[in-house]
Amino acid sequence: MKVHVKAKDEVIVISGKDKGVKGKVLAVSPKTGRVTVEGVAMVTKHQKSRAQGQPGGLIKKEAAIDASNVMLVCQKCGKPSRSGSKTLKDGKKIRVCKKCGEQID
Repeated sequence: MKVHVKAKDEVIVISGKDKGVKGKVLAVSPKTGRVTVEGVAMVTKHQKSRAQGQPGGLIKKEAAIDASNVMLVCQKCGKPSRSGSKTLKDGKKIRVCKKCGEQID
């Protein structure tokens, strides 16, 4: 399964309980089609202290959400948009913003 976002991309959540929240993609799982976004879908995990000095207790962490629920945010225009691909003269493929045509890093 192919995912339209990569790690460290800036995205906005377009559906679900965190709709409208912007964040950075922390991890992508193409096999399951899910992404983990910074500050989105926070869950509470009961964690036991494993090593001496490591705290246990209730830990807040991000859960994975479906990749179809996020949309890439263009750095130039600052708006959520779809991404397309463009082949350069040297044969390299790059991602481009469908709204403004700017290259997405």
